[in-house]
Amino acid sequence: MGRAEVDQPLSATGWRRFLVEPRRPPGIARRPNSHWLVVATVCVGAFMGQLDASIVLVAVPNLQRSFHSSLPAVEWVSITYLLVLVATVAAVGRFADMVGRKLLYIYGFVVFIVGSALCGVAPSLGLLDGFRVLQAVGAAMLQANSVALIVQAMPDHELGRGIGVQGAAQALGLALGPSVGGALIAIGGWRLIFYVNVPAGIIGTVLGWYLLPRSRHLSARVRFDWVGLALFMPAVAGLMYALSFGDQVGWLSPQILGALALAAVLGTVFVLRERGVPAPMMDLALFARTQFTAGIASGLLSYLVLFGILFVSPVYLEFAHHLDSRAAGLLLTPMPLALGVVAPVAGRLAERVGARPLTVGGMLLTAAGLVLIALTPDTGGRLILELALTGVGLGAFTPSNNAAIMGSAPKTASGVASGLLNMTRGMGTTMGVALTGLVFGLAAGTTTARADHPGPATSGFVAAMLFLAGVALVAAALAALRGDAELSRDPAVAVEA
Repeated sequence: MGRAEVDQPLSATGWRRFLVEPRRPPGIARRPNSHWLVVATVCVGAFMGQLDASIVLVAVPNLQRSFHSSLPAVEWVSITYLLVLVATVAAVGRFADMVGRKLLYIYGFVVFIVGSALCGVAPSLGLLDGFRVLQAVGAAMLQANSVALIVQAMPDHELGRGIGVQGAAQALGLALGPSVGGALIAIGGWRLIFYVNVPAGIIGTVLGWYLLPRSRHLSARVRFDWVGLALFMPAVAGLMYALSFGDQVGWLSPQILGALALAAVLGTVFVLRERGVPAPMMDLALFARTQFTAGIASGLLSYLVLFGILFVSPVYLEFAHHLDSRAAGLLLTPMPLALGVVAPVAGRLAERVGARPLTVGGMLLTAAGLVLIALTPDTGGRLILELALTGVGLGAFTPSNNAAIMGSAPKTASGVASGLLNMTRGMGTTMGVALTGLVFGLAAGTTTARADHPGPATSGFVAAMLFLAGVALVAAALAALRGDAELSRDPAVAVEA
């Protein structure tokens, strides 16, 4: 059964004091806006996590020159981070539900700082990949607990608004990553894009220590399901590898087919095990809740749409209109900015009308924007407006969907739910790049790396936009399955500390 925050020991000696969450100062806990201080603290990690996901992409040429390596070898700097993050974030959420979400969030920043600093001094590409593993573990500890901390802190009538603000911080981090990365590289080289995480991480750690409340409604501490984790991680890694390299290696190649087979077999064994053990790593009973399952599935597709657009649009703008990377990035900025502006408003509106109208309507608006882009592909003001319209649709969908997912999960499983939510973001990223690239290449009659003529590039882009519009419609249909229920949570309440 769950344990309230006040049930945790308030003092400890020796090394055990590092396993006890520190109390907030009484003055902070009594402030009427203390829950918004929690949101602000969590937004630091949300912003940095998305910034770090996109900031590395602009450093690829510099890494190639610095380490005298091939493009496929340098790509592992990004892929390693994503693989580890996606494979561990759900397990970290389960662990946090038992030991404390604030505890793991603070230590997540510490691990992230150390990993970032080591990445900055990496003397070889192999060590850089290894340090990215450590950095990704820290990021998983942050992301698995970010939404769960907001759910714990926010009053019911402000839950959607809080999650909307967190979504806006993520969108801004994603939008600013390429431009910030380019500026940092111009100032001090590629190592600076990792060093910048150190002071930001220190600020996040201090804020987390003083402003986050101690955990409430924790699950009973039981032996962690290490066997489940040992099955889950290679299953996810196999799937992510196949999606990342299928177009490059060949979808019918032995490597890709073997990776897919590994994912299928281990994934099946994992599900069978989780259904039969008393304390599973992942509570599959969550998926028996229609609102939770509809939210996770439609959320996965929404991230596929978002990152599919961000992936294929620069390819089209460069090959068909001969824009450089900086100009293409600026042209795409209205979409994530519109998402960031609309998300807090949509979260507040979801508190009044429920998640269904905003999630369904948001994905229908996204599909309409993508169809308009496909019908009139250009680089003028019309494209900017159409991208902004798409961003508005995604901004209406994302916080409403996230709030509905977290509201449908028991408070004792909010870490697992938050971890699954963030895992779908990583998987949606990879699927968006892989599947949109595949559609682009098939329609262009070549691969994304060789569609360097305006005609084939435009054909591929139009097909990709129509494909993503179809995915958005499927997401809208899935979102409609959740019913008309308003945002809600378990009624259990514990004393604040």
